[in-house]
Amino acid sequence: MGDIMTCKINADTSDGLKLISDTSGAVEIQSNGVTKVSIDSSGNISTVAGMSTSNGNIAPLRPNVSPIIINGDMMISQRSEQVTGMGGADGVYPTVDRYRHSITNAGGSGRFTSTHEAVNDIAGFTESLNINCTTADTSIAAGEEFHIDQRIEGRNVQGFQKGFSTALGFTVALYVKAQDAKVYAVELKDTDNNRHCTKLFTSTTGWTRHVLNYPADTTGKFADDSNTSLEVKIWLHAGSNFTSGTLPSSWQSVTTANTCAGIGSVYDNTDNFVSITGLQLEVGTFTADTIPDFQFESLGENKTRCQRYFIGDSELFPTTQLTAATAIQFTPQFRTEMRAAPTATAVATGGFGLVGGSYTTTSLAVSNIGINGGRAAVNIDTSTGEVKQLCQQGLPVTLDAEL
Repeated sequence: MGDIMTCKINADTSDGLKLISDTSGAVEIQSNGVTKVSIDSSGNISTVAGMSTSNGNIAPLRPNVSPIIINGDMMISQRSEQVTGMGGADGVYPTVDRYRHSITNAGGSGRFTSTHEAVNDIAGFTESLNINCTTADTSIAAGEEFHIDQRIEGRNVQGFQKGFSTALGFTVALYVKAQDAKVYAVELKDTDNNRHCTKLFTSTTGWTRHVLNYPADTTGKFADDSNTSLEVKIWLHAGSNFTSGTLPSSWQSVTTANTCAGIGSVYDNTDNFVSITGLQLEVGTFTADTIPDFQFESLGENKTRCQRYFIGDSELFPTTQLTAATAIQFTPQFRTEMRAAPTATAVATGGFGLVGGSYTTTSLAVSNIGINGGRAAVNIDTSTGEVKQLCQQGLPVTLDAEL
């Protein structure tokens, strides 16, 4: 038997180590009278540093350094705080960054308002994405659909090891509040291999955290590129084309009729609303007790990750000079590397400031634009006076490289 050196077992002194086992079989390790490690009768470990295990899963040790879901706390909204009368436009990003609103109205009357809204009734979160029904639709055409997506690049989902014998499960968690109990769905869609898996959840009148498990899939690898490989789709409304089959609770080839069988509709009453925040996607299978805490990022980190896909018009191009009698040229460098060469759009054609006067712009031309920057030329109307020599401020331009 070996000796125990420089240790005190079952010591209550300030420099001692204390082991306690109770009648349930649990063990605690204390230091200076404070429990540092506890081991329950099943062998699960928890520590004051935040590490915990359950059935061998270590909750906080994520394989990904940054959250897989970008802007999961809904903090960033570069485009708009509110867009009303939605229901006819498909594939738009109206309010909260990275959340695509996919809508097929198919002749239906349903309309809604999308809002980036402050919240103060859920610990840790201050913003949410809100959908409010403004025009009801109780006669749902077969082809109608409305879901909110986050599209994820292939390079960001390799940790799931999808398509390999070692494939790992998926866990989605989100906080949802609604006007009443209604069944909605979260579909994971592998766009590289046209496979999907869907889970249902039921909303409540208070904030509820829903933790949804999706099994590992050994069929079909995610592409390792900057294109969409995985879509996280929150279904809020659908016609029979998407609901008449059997819910795909395990991974399978996409059958449209199975997509979200069993869901209700946010359109069935103008009192309806759905508020969402705290969306996260984790590698592995977790329960509500073992899932890692939501990964909060700083505002700067969060915005920089969003700007890989979209840079809003508040980010002015740098000051430039005249290159001709009626043209000026910008040579911007983007604040972060974008996913792909973006589409640049001039926000306004008026109020363009020049030394000694103000002219209007007549067109915007972009050339040699890439993921880090490029060149933009603006033609100006000089009919109101002589040509000026230096631009006082850059032209507001949006840059779009969304998936």
